[in-house]
Amino acid sequence: MMRSTIERVTFRHAFALRGVDEHQPPGTYEVETDEEPLEGLSFLAYRRVATAIRIPMVGRGAGSSQTFPIDPRDLEAARARDFLVETET
Repeated sequence: MMRSTIERVTFRHAFALRGVDEHQPPGTYEVETDEEPLEGLSFLAYRRVATAIRIPMVGRGAGSSQTFPIDPRDLEAARARDFLVETET
C-alpha cells in the first residue's frame, strides 16, 4: 500500500533543479513524495520511492502544470541556497 504526501515549498529567489528544464521564478511549489511500506519489520516504516515537483506552465491557462521527478537531495540543496541568499541580503 503506497502513500503519497504533498508539501508546499516556498522559494524567495529564482532556483534551479536538476531534471527541471530551466530556472524557476520565486514562489510556492507543490512537492509530492511517494512511499511504500517496508515489509518484515515489527514496526511500521516507509521507504521513499519517488519525489516530484509541480511547475506551473506559463501561458497555458490557470491550473496548468507539469510534474518533474527530482532527487530530494537536490531539492534540499536548492532550499539551502535560497535560505543563504536570504540571510546574505
